[in-house]
Amino acid sequence: MSSKRKPKLGQNFLSDDAARHRIADALGDLSQRTVIEIGPGHGAITTILAERAKKLICIELDRSLVPELRFKFRNHATVEIIEADILETDLSALISDGKADVIGNLPYYITSDILLHLFAASAHLRTAVVMMQREVADRVAAQPGTRDFGLLSATAQLYGTIDNLFTLPPLAFSPPPEVHSSVLRITFAPRFAELNIKDEQAFIDFLRVCFAQKRKTLLNNLRNAGFSAKQITEVCENAAISPQIRAESLQLESFAFLFRALAADTNFPKK
Repeated sequence: MSSKRKPKLGQNFLSDDAARHRIADALGDLSQRTVIEIGPGHGAITTILAERAKKLICIELDRSLVPELRFKFRNHATVEIIEADILETDLSALISDGKADVIGNLPYYITSDILLHLFAASAHLRTAVVMMQREVADRVAAQPGTRDFGLLSATAQLYGTIDNLFTLPPLAFSPPPEVHSSVLRITFAPRFAELNIKDEQAFIDFLRVCFAQKRKTLLNNLRNAGFSAKQITEVCENAAISPQIRAESLQLESFAFLFRALAADTNFPKK
């Protein structure tokens, strides 16, 4: 039987010293800021943040790691260790003054869910520096007109600006994962007001419809959602958009125009 620690809960612990400093540095000056760390693990990045942040709140799901973390940071009055599932944590309730920053190595199997959870709390967040599987990071940061641009890209860029900072090899972790990992910085700046979107969830549902079957045309995806070909064609003509285009080619401004013209006045999403 191997004596090596096997990953639980999708855990691959960061072990590269230079990398942990680069990730912490990506948040900038934290002397007057509250930071929420997702999944601190053994505290590789926590150790750095504990000396820099005005307040550090660590959310760890693995109950075997929580006592270790509490012992390690027992003399840091500004560090709080919470045993909880990030997806079930009300982030706004943790933030008592201003906005918080987020940092974390996101488990590969729930990366998208965590990102959506952060977007839902975007009114309370300033910046997130998060690490994820390289292929997922490429999708989050993808620009319209590229193959990787999809629902996750559009949703992420609806809530802020995305910077793809750097990529780490498997050997930067223990145990090494089978994939490379990339670090993204998300600067939260929701665009709903700018795009004249009054119902945020309905617009996200509309994006989901547009990307429902990625290789299908916009016309086909929207028809499957209950809009008529005549409706779609007329609105696309007004927006100078071909109904035969695929959603991956559209800018958020175009999605917003289509939504306002098609969905806002038709009880969307249709029941």
